[in-house]
Amino acid sequence: MALQQAPHPHPPDPAPDGRRVPLVAVVVTHNRLAHLRITLDRLLASPASLLAAVVVVDNLSDDGTGPWLGAQADPRLVVLHPDRNLGGAGGFEAGMRLAMERFDPDWLVVMDDDARPDPGALAAFAAMDRTGWEALAAAVHYPDGRICAMNRPWQNPFRQPLRRLAGRLTGRGLALGRADYAPGAAVRAVDGASFVGLFLSRAAIARAGYPDGRLFLYADDGLYTLGLTQAGGPLGFAPALRFEHDCSTFSGAPGRFTPLWKAYYYYRNMLMFHRRCAGPWFWPALLVLVPKWLMKARRHPGQGRVFLRLLGLALADGLARRTSRPHDQVLAHAGAQAIAPPRVP
Repeated sequence: MALQQAPHPHPPDPAPDGRRVPLVAVVVTHNRLAHLRITLDRLLASPASLLAAVVVVDNLSDDGTGPWLGAQADPRLVVLHPDRNLGGAGGFEAGMRLAMERFDPDWLVVMDDDARPDPGALAAFAAMDRTGWEALAAAVHYPDGRICAMNRPWQNPFRQPLRRLAGRLTGRGLALGRADYAPGAAVRAVDGASFVGLFLSRAAIARAGYPDGRLFLYADDGLYTLGLTQAGGPLGFAPALRFEHDCSTFSGAPGRFTPLWKAYYYYRNMLMFHRRCAGPWFWPALLVLVPKWLMKARRHPGQGRVFLRLLGLALADGLARRTSRPHDQVLAHAGAQAIAPPRVP
């Protein structure tokens, strides 16, 4: 795989005054130029003293993203053009590697192209006491202010399972609740978080490495952050760090994969995620998970057999912890050989 870094007329110096770079942002994009424009405007509105650089991984966009990025004049912008769509997982791995190798910053902050910090969030990060934390997860909201459910940090139910069970019986789920998001709430330890508004220190990357790009998409953030915390890296949820995620509108029926090939990656990766969460409890948990997943075929009328075929592949590869199946083969099993390079969701 070739990775082409777009030339820039005024490439940013990683340490122009001899001091270490404080923060670099990594953004992964594919065919969402309208969102990317807003995100880059928001990021680059912060001064270089708060944000030294922005690394954008353009996952083979064909909507004008590449030319638009090439026309930008801010010297802090660095663009990476892979020769194929790496998916979200591969994009974050490539972008984070480039950011660390080129800038060696104290911290990275990662996000999707439709997510961005609220005004003042990076200043709040710079001002906060980060002692004792190797990673910090932001409070992510929809543009209308509601908590973004998909980006709630979470606790591993299989760590101290009896205490977690008691929490569930009293109405507290695995994801953090509204009270944890209250203004002024203290930073609290969590087991995992998403790649929207996740701040990672150099120490965290030294401990956990980089995301596994072979996962392609789905659960890469959960596996990565869980790996960090299971290795002893403290991850905190900081409600004072607010991000916006403009993902409130989805196409298609709820719970339905569009296109259907995405089901393979979702169930394969979720199987590996649950295995890492559950440890010795994995096999009993599997007896609950698999029947639930089989029932999802009903949400794909006319494509139920294809869904079950993809689920079978996902279970086989997930149980074997195999991430080497070629994407073209996944498309063929989905009956989608002619589909263009995969889109990042």
